[in-house]
Amino acid sequence: MAATPFMMNAQQVMTAETMWTLNRLGVQSVSPDHQSLIYKVSKTDLKTEKSNSETFWLDLSGRATKLDLGKKSLIQWDKNGIYALEKNQIYLSKDSGKTWAEFYNIGEVDNIVISPDGKKVAFSKAVHIENLLGKDKHKDLPKTTAQIYTDLNHRHWDAWNEGSYNHVFTVNVSESVDKAKDLLEGKPFDSPQKPFGGAEDFVWSPDSSELLYVTKPKSGEEYARSTNTDIFVYNLASGKTTNLSEGMMGYDLNPKFSPDGKSLLWLSMERDGYEADKNDIVVMDWKSKSKTNLTKAWDESVTGDVAWSKDAKSVYFTAAFRGTKQLFSVDAKSKSVKQITKGDFDINDIVIDNKNKLWVTKTDINHNADLFEVDLKTSALKQITDVNKDNYSKLTAGKSELKMVKTSDGKEMGVWFHYPPNFDPNKKYPTLLYCQGGPQSALTQFFSTRWNFALMAANDYIVVAPNRRGMPGWGVEWNEQISGDWGGQPIRDYLSAADFAKTLPYVDGSRMAAVGASYGGYSVFMLAGIHQNRFKTFIAHDGLFDMRSWYATTEELWFADWDLKGSYWFKPMQKAYAKYNPINHVERWNTPIMVIQGGIDFRVPYEQGQMAFQSAKLKGLKTKFLYFPNENHWVLHPQNGLVWQREFFEWLKETL
Repeated sequence: MAATPFMMNAQQVMTAETMWTLNRLGVQSVSPDHQSLIYKVSKTDLKTEKSNSETFWLDLSGRATKLDLGKKSLIQWDKNGIYALEKNQIYLSKDSGKTWAEFYNIGEVDNIVISPDGKKVAFSKAVHIENLLGKDKHKDLPKTTAQIYTDLNHRHWDAWNEGSYNHVFTVNVSESVDKAKDLLEGKPFDSPQKPFGGAEDFVWSPDSSELLYVTKPKSGEEYARSTNTDIFVYNLASGKTTNLSEGMMGYDLNPKFSPDGKSLLWLSMERDGYEADKNDIVVMDWKSKSKTNLTKAWDESVTGDVAWSKDAKSVYFTAAFRGTKQLFSVDAKSKSVKQITKGDFDINDIVIDNKNKLWVTKTDINHNADLFEVDLKTSALKQITDVNKDNYSKLTAGKSELKMVKTSDGKEMGVWFHYPPNFDPNKKYPTLLYCQGGPQSALTQFFSTRWNFALMAANDYIVVAPNRRGMPGWGVEWNEQISGDWGGQPIRDYLSAADFAKTLPYVDGSRMAAVGASYGGYSVFMLAGIHQNRFKTFIAHDGLFDMRSWYATTEELWFADWDLKGSYWFKPMQKAYAKYNPINHVERWNTPIMVIQGGIDFRVPYEQGQMAFQSAKLKGLKTKFLYFPNENHWVLHPQNGLVWQREFFEWLKETL
């Protein structure tokens, strides 16, 4: 009888509601001596779609104390104290948050960074540069809704260009904010970069005399075709601006000074237009301005966080590796790279470096982020926080296994198999072939509220997730082989994984689905025309259906130019628009298909999903169109997320 409550609890599995209401940990700030940190735990209220949070102070012993910040939000923690913002006022605490003094009234701005000497503030805010709205150009017509464009980059990600750009400013705290200097004055450039850039896009020099900032000094069509961001440094005394990464033609991002102030690192890609190029760590000697690429000889790409060691002798970083994301270090002199962690998990944020131990965040498909301590000598992991302990104690988790599968061209491919909780190897399970997006984003042990493998497995499906061509973590060559070959070997890799799965005694080969988003959605559309009855049903979210119309409507053309190898009017026509174009294979569609689409997705515009759904319907196939008018390439609203999950599993129940 005593075992009954445990057995009842053990039978509970992940649900969409549980997944959306799990506590989420986010590190807010770290003390300058790396002896403590402040983190926040947030939880989503599904009725209001708002997030409720609590803030905690955590010391190196692992002792957490609740911290009441009122309505203040943390800015940074340095040798001067803790800075926080409430409304338009910056406050400073010199006694670990016990008392607060007014520091500077800054107005309505974003991404605040205070200088090391505490005498200057950098921030960003939107500045109106161009009259692109009819009401701005025609002042006597304030009610017009017209938008007027003569160049590209007229819309990006999920927003139309209304003529305003993010600009970075500096101001002395002895002066009012209206005296702030706009470092991009009059220029149609963004810093931070849209759509995802933040305070990491600018940093003060150690002596507070200069401000470094990231921007792409291009606009219009030139912007839409280039990935060439640069790191500029502005000298406050002389007013002179210098390009530190001049001649480096790809992405240059995330500048960070070493603790001793002698060196600067940043992440750099070599080739303009290739957003998934090998990502390297470049270090600049701040005095001589000489540059060294620390990871040039390493046959992988830095895909995550980067942090200096306290002694500035090495750099820690995370990177995709063999289907996971692991912690590495690189020696600043010898350039030797060392893998620190190993296991079926992802290491994400690098938080604290203290006495041969690092604090990091870790996830796997069954667990959201928590803080862990890594022993740099033994690589042992010790859990520090457990923000979902009560939630996890009620759930039975499934297991994961990485199998090596032979591809059609004789290569070895890592394929994740995620099994249902209480998996019975003597039973046959319906199986989902998961097609990853990107197309060059890592397929690892991530925990997501969109494509959640634990939730899929909890609904009694085996999930097969191939690290097909184009996945980082399996060498640079493997990662690059997808460019120009979207519908070729990567699709054959998916078929190899599906065929291998069907040989396993616990996979029901007659009940297999293919599901995926973005490039994964494209993969689903392609498979629907060539699968030769391997699959019983399909689900495609924000998938590319017609490569010609997609090229003519997407916004970041550098991506399309590189991956499709040019425009559709070039002769001879590239395979991407002919042989590898899903719309050209619709005549062979013979299987139920569900199409999901976001209404403000400008990466893969609405019409791609509409065309696929309409084509399926007109062919007489069972089909469903799930449309979210207020979602972009992702699903970010919690109640929309619940509808997504419910419709997803309802479709599988009906058709698989």
